[in-house]
Amino acid sequence: MNVIVSVGLLVVVALVFLGIGVLVGRRVPRRGGLLPGADAREAREFVLSKGEVLYGAMQQAPIALAVVDRFEDLILANDRADELDIVTNHRVLDEVWDTVQESFRTGEEQRFYLAAHSRGGHRLPSVAGRTVFLKGQDQKFVLIFADDDSEQRRMEAARRDFVANVSHELKTPVGAMSVLAEALLESGDDPDSVRYFGTRVRDEAQRLGAMVTELIELSRLQGAEKLRNLEPTSIDEIIDEATRRTAATAEAHDIELTVDDRSGLEVMGDRTLLVTALSNLVSNAINYSPAGTPVVVTRSADDDVVRIRVTDHGIGIAPEHQGRVFERFFRVDKARSRATGGTGLGLAIVKHVVQNHNGVVKLWSRPEMGSTFTIELPRVAAESATETVGERLGAAAAGLGPGKEEK
Repeated sequence: MNVIVSVGLLVVVALVFLGIGVLVGRRVPRRGGLLPGADAREAREFVLSKGEVLYGAMQQAPIALAVVDRFEDLILANDRADELDIVTNHRVLDEVWDTVQESFRTGEEQRFYLAAHSRGGHRLPSVAGRTVFLKGQDQKFVLIFADDDSEQRRMEAARRDFVANVSHELKTPVGAMSVLAEALLESGDDPDSVRYFGTRVRDEAQRLGAMVTELIELSRLQGAEKLRNLEPTSIDEIIDEATRRTAATAEAHDIELTVDDRSGLEVMGDRTLLVTALSNLVSNAINYSPAGTPVVVTRSADDDVVRIRVTDHGIGIAPEHQGRVFERFFRVDKARSRATGGTGLGLAIVKHVVQNHNGVVKLWSRPEMGSTFTIELPRVAAESATETVGERLGAAAAGLGPGKEEK
């Protein structure tokens, strides 16, 4: 990651060096001057050293800053430099000093990277930084900039994994369609073979289409800002719609889809997204349950949280896999997932929908006993929901905008 440092911060550090070395003791009035009638004592209270101000500003900088000379003397450093292990015991870290020496040798800016490591029992993040000459000092001093880039590296690794996974997953149905199309062309005089291979091509095309649609949806959810214009949304309506969408699948798998009584509970949310998330959970439960077993959807709440649970009596998930089930394209049983038309993206979409609603999704599972997925969302208080609906009804009944009169 390139550490982006504003020209302003560079100027601040340069002024700190000059300020402490040259301006210490010079006093300047605060902005706006003194109040009328202020005496000498008040005047002393209203003035600060430039060096003190600039040094304080450097200490509060959000990135690590340090200044060293050719002799490895540490001239200045802020607290962030110590936090990121750039400076230890009033000395620059050896790896960073090697980069500083390279700057002195070449006369050019250099970059460095420190891998995540432990110090004093504390885990330190990975750090990226650069070394530049302090302006106006005839290359006598090197200024070190550095910052935590662990999140950037995590995102980059996730991006690489995502591209690799997508390429692999898309290649499978495309390859299958190519082989099936060739078989179809060679079976022109056999109606049964044409029907069989044509059906297989259609199934793979539908699977590919579903995967592309879910990839687009997942990309939108991951890149979205916090959801806005959320409205009180009925949990009962969400469950009704999700179970309606999955009823045909349940019937085809000989699964009894059971739902508890209506509750009147509400959450602040996007109804379409929440229905999609719950539908994915119910479909997942159906696909991994043996015929003749139930899938149960229930709802409950306490003062602050609404919970929707989807419980099945299927094959369950081993403990070592439970932490990964919400990852994109992760499948416990890849053969079974492909046989049921799964894309490996359904649970990832559930996780991001719930997170975008300030909620969490939890899993309980035991192999051969089944699984329970629980969506937890912030609850809308009854009086709050009533007030919101009342305001809307009042506005609709009035039907008048500002400055308008009924004719």
